[in-house]
Amino acid sequence: MKIILIDHGVGNLRSVEKALAAVGGEVQMTADPRGIQGAEKIVLPGVGAFADAMKGMKDRGLIEPVLNAVRDGTPLLGICVGMQMLFESSEEHGRHPGLGLLPGRVVRFRDPDLTIPQTGWNQIQPQRPNPLLDGLAPNSYAYFNHTYYCAPERSEDILALTQYGVAYASVVQRNNLYGVQFHPEKSQEVGLTVLSSFVHQIETKAGRKHD
Repeated sequence: MKIILIDHGVGNLRSVEKALAAVGGEVQMTADPRGIQGAEKIVLPGVGAFADAMKGMKDRGLIEPVLNAVRDGTPLLGICVGMQMLFESSEEHGRHPGLGLLPGRVVRFRDPDLTIPQTGWNQIQPQRPNPLLDGLAPNSYAYFNHTYYCAPERSEDILALTQYGVAYASVVQRNNLYGVQFHPEKSQEVGLTVLSSFVHQIETKAGRKHD
């Protein structure tokens, strides 16, 4: 199964690549728009600033190929800023457009008593069953590091919540789109379980799983 790991030039992607390989994913990292063609699944990672990640996507000509693949039914998993990029806009350091695949925006934690960024372990609270979260114990802990969070317009797009001053969407899903705010590559067994579910349990557009 051809899993394309998008390299938009922001952050070290090797840890994500290694984690996907550890659960049996056949991973190809690419910054070439042509490399997305024929992908059976796509992983969109991200660290750092939202605007920098989107600029990297634009400068490399990756936006349209990713949008076309998603519209064609290719499963995509966004990680951290990669999840945030699925939404319409972010207020991080101004207002910046995202990929617009999910309605909603990315906003800053407002509670003045919170330590920002949220860095460390916190619980994932599933809101409905989904193959991506199969095998996770209730209220499993994952590793987070972020100052901004996703605020979806539609509650049905929220797959799991996390409490940090507010109950925010830490996992989202709609059709073939998936996103996790935490870092699965740093979340030990929980993170590997989620990545394994994406690799093996989520059906491709052809309606098959990776055996």
